[in-house]
Amino acid sequence: MFKKVLIANRGEIALRVIRACRELGIRAVIAYSEADRDSLPVKVADERICIGPGPSSKSYLNIPNIISAALLTGCEAIHPGYGFLSENASFAEICADVGLVFIGPPPSAMVQMGDKVQARIAMERAGLPMLPGTDVLRSLGEGEAEAARIGFPLMLKAAAGGGGRGIRLVRKPEEFTHVFTTAQSEVREAFNDDGLYVEKYLGRARHVEVQVFCDNYGNGVYLGERNCSTQRRHQKLVEESPSPLLPDELRREMGERSIRAAVAIGYRGAGTMEYLVDEDNHFYFMEMNTRLQVEHPVTELVTGLDLVHEQMRVASGEPLSVTQDQVRPHGHAIEFRITAEDPAFDFRPQTGVIEEYLPPSGPGVRVDSHLYRGYETPPHYDSLLSKVIVWAPTRDEAIARGKRALEEYVLEGLPTTIPFHLSLLENETFRRGEVYTNYLTEHSEEFALKR
Repeated sequence: MFKKVLIANRGEIALRVIRACRELGIRAVIAYSEADRDSLPVKVADERICIGPGPSSKSYLNIPNIISAALLTGCEAIHPGYGFLSENASFAEICADVGLVFIGPPPSAMVQMGDKVQARIAMERAGLPMLPGTDVLRSLGEGEAEAARIGFPLMLKAAAGGGGRGIRLVRKPEEFTHVFTTAQSEVREAFNDDGLYVEKYLGRARHVEVQVFCDNYGNGVYLGERNCSTQRRHQKLVEESPSPLLPDELRREMGERSIRAAVAIGYRGAGTMEYLVDEDNHFYFMEMNTRLQVEHPVTELVTGLDLVHEQMRVASGEPLSVTQDQVRPHGHAIEFRITAEDPAFDFRPQTGVIEEYLPPSGPGVRVDSHLYRGYETPPHYDSLLSKVIVWAPTRDEAIARGKRALEEYVLEGLPTTIPFHLSLLENETFRRGEVYTNYLTEHSEEFALKR
């Protein structure tokens, strides 16, 4: 096991990894930006080292500074958390070149899965079902020809990157030119790559993902699945496990096929296979996220397995601590992402000082957060403040527990999405487990919160 690990991230995930390091007897070093100097992870880490100014391009994405920080502090490995450099194959390769362990998958897997078109090809070879799609498109003419072949409606997606960038629904041929050029401009700026691809649109689909874990010895397990269909602008808001309305035989088939595909590409560590599931319970591969997911706590609560501990063990050369027969998910877990956004004003991002902070607690309630009273949210990063995760024996009980926890949450000083989540829990479609990926868009008036 490692003796010292650099955490190249911030916020709640940095604190989450620090806690895992403490439990494993690993000394935790936090690499932080000047904007995060007063953050909780910086306060509680064993060691701390500044890697640059607030903007992420000068700190959390600054590879030379991060590598230097790890070497200067005598770290053996780097945990990238999620976001930032967590899926950057070049960063992982540089780590290896200077003798540092990148706590994540091998660069080859990140390269293969990072290119969404190549990922489709590799996963289809590995036996996963696909929606009709295309190769990388870089000109409007190519796009128009392929769109006519596949038929409308269709989805445009970025060949590189993720996070909802470049994803566009095109319902009619006359919309294609404008949507293609707009999406291409967005992905060029976001990923320095203007490649797009076209995929057949699946209406009223659910977003279901399977958590996989592999070690260096060809062993792999799947840890159940999560439903992530409650989305806004292709960004997840609520995640739960197990996925409601999914037949047990389909749940098992998705898991078994996912882990076979992961092993086939030589995967290592935590990864997530993401699928669309139609109204007839046919599933189709979308992409693979080659990192720890924001929503990993729901899997931890239903399996009892600590995924960050497992990441550390596997990266240090140990085999998986569980076999598939030992993975027995039980109960139901739901995660609510609490962000600094104002749902009364189209979820406009907010910054401010946390004036009062009292997170919920009690049986079956977990809060992952880096907040404290007096903390000022910096303007440079995403708006995630905390995650409220609840567990109960049944989904109905988990919903009731989630409502109790959110009502108990005191978080004052800036608008948050807590009121939105409370309104969602009263929605009958959500309570029946029937929400699909564009449900919130189609029913936005039901969630038009007023001050």
